[in-house]
Amino acid sequence: MLESDLLGQGRVLADVRINSKKRLLEFISDTLAQKNPELNSREIFDSLCRREVLGSTGLGKGVAIPHGRFSGIEGAEALFLRLSKPLPFDADDEEPVDLIFAVGFPIECNEEQSKLLASISERFSDPELQAQLRAAADASEIVQLLANASA
Repeated sequence: MLESDLLGQGRVLADVRINSKKRLLEFISDTLAQKNPELNSREIFDSLCRREVLGSTGLGKGVAIPHGRFSGIEGAEALFLRLSKPLPFDADDEEPVDLIFAVGFPIECNEEQSKLLASISERFSDPELQAQLRAAADASEIVQLLANASA
């Protein structure tokens, strides 16, 4: 089960309209900064972009897990988005993405946080969960699906 504080109130958004990878990363940065006044949206954006330069965080099958490290937090900060229309994301399978689990970690990322990223990746690689997330009626249903998802 995903930690409930990771995807609390307003951290799951359904049918978001975004038309480019850059705009998606800006949207994630702005939204995370709005949720936590200790965060700087520009620093988040720069961190996410630096990570993407190393290689796409697109898992394939329409799923991406953009992530980065930034100051102002002690634990993980997350956001889940289901896009209204898939967009190119440079994933290895070249499929556009529509399910995005964005996560930020403190600059001093620890082993527990690395394990969390691996767990999220494993969970979102499940074709059944992917189908359920795409078929969900709204953000409330997505929250329920994510809360009940097993690793």
